[in-house]
Amino acid sequence: MKRALLIILFVLLADQALKVWVKLSFYYDESVPVFGDWGFLHFIENRGMAFGMEFGGEAGKLTLSLLRIVAVIGIGYALRRMIHQRVHGLQVMSVALVLAGALGNIIDSTVYGLIFSASTPFQKAVFMPAEGGYAALFHGAVVDMFHFPIWRGRLPEWVPGWGGEYIEFFQPVFNIADAAITVGIALFVVAQRFAPVEHTAQAAVEPPGPSGADVTGPGPKGQA
Repeated sequence: MKRALLIILFVLLADQALKVWVKLSFYYDESVPVFGDWGFLHFIENRGMAFGMEFGGEAGKLTLSLLRIVAVIGIGYALRRMIHQRVHGLQVMSVALVLAGALGNIIDSTVYGLIFSASTPFQKAVFMPAEGGYAALFHGAVVDMFHFPIWRGRLPEWVPGWGGEYIEFFQPVFNIADAAITVGIALFVVAQRFAPVEHTAQAAVEPPGPSGADVTGPGPKGQA
């Protein structure tokens, strides 16, 4: 439990600290190179799902925020059961990462619209503006900032369907919470290969049942 809580707290603190700094320090759509031409801090806001995927309109935004809250409650309950059942540590770590990432984005979509003014290409956001925030409760936008266009260029003409088209890899802009969710899901898949081994080993050392009978031993009259 302590390890899971530490993971959740670390991810949340790092995610929110970076988001608040970017929100207050960057103009909207401002981009600062940090790793040459393939790594940038690029401030945008996402009203939809992870990695910039949209989920239509104000009603869609409210629905998405509420679904996130329900999902976090379910993930938290599952994590608690996993800890009590002493499942593989890698599984617990993976679910803790997913929970932390989901919580990080929920904070943005729930309260950022209330506590920040709008960010524009010409004006930086203000914390707790006198005129009120830029959106209602549950209608805030998630702050994204990591952009890694590792490769940009045109595909060869011989590539079926996309020949000659300009592409950029990796195009989506994301945040620490998105990364935690992605890593958590990947770890959970990997952990499935270890959990059966651990359960089998545990079953092998379990003591016999209450009767102490050995099912492979002789029968009631000493017959094999």
